[in-house]
Amino acid sequence: MKTDPLKDTELHDKINRETARVQWSELERHFAHGAVVYVSEELDLVEVALRIAHDDKDAIGRWMNDGKVAKVSDVQASTWQASDTLLWASVVSPFVLVQPEKHAVH
Repeated sequence: MKTDPLKDTELHDKINRETARVQWSELERHFAHGAVVYVSEELDLVEVALRIAHDDKDAIGRWMNDGKVAKVSDVQASTWQASDTLLWASVVSPFVLVQPEKHAVH
C-alpha cells in the first residue's frame, strides 16, 4: 500500500526549507535543458514537490490534464525573461518547479 505523500513530514519540511524566491535569469539554463516545470498559483508548491518526489502519478496526471502543472512554455519563459520575474522555486531532481508569486505587485 502506498503511503500518503502528505504524511511524509520529514521530506515536507526539507522541501519547505529549500523552497526559495529566485529570479528567472537564474533558471534559464535549467529551462534550456527542459527541466523547469510550471506550477499554477492555485496549487501548493510544496505539496506538488512532495507528490513528484513520491511519484504520485494520479495527482500529477490530474494536474497536468488541468493545465496546472506543465513544462514551462516558450511564451512563459519569454515573458519572465523580459522582466526577470521573481518566482518561487523548489528542486525535485531532475526538475525545478516554479510558481509565480501570488498577488505579485507590478
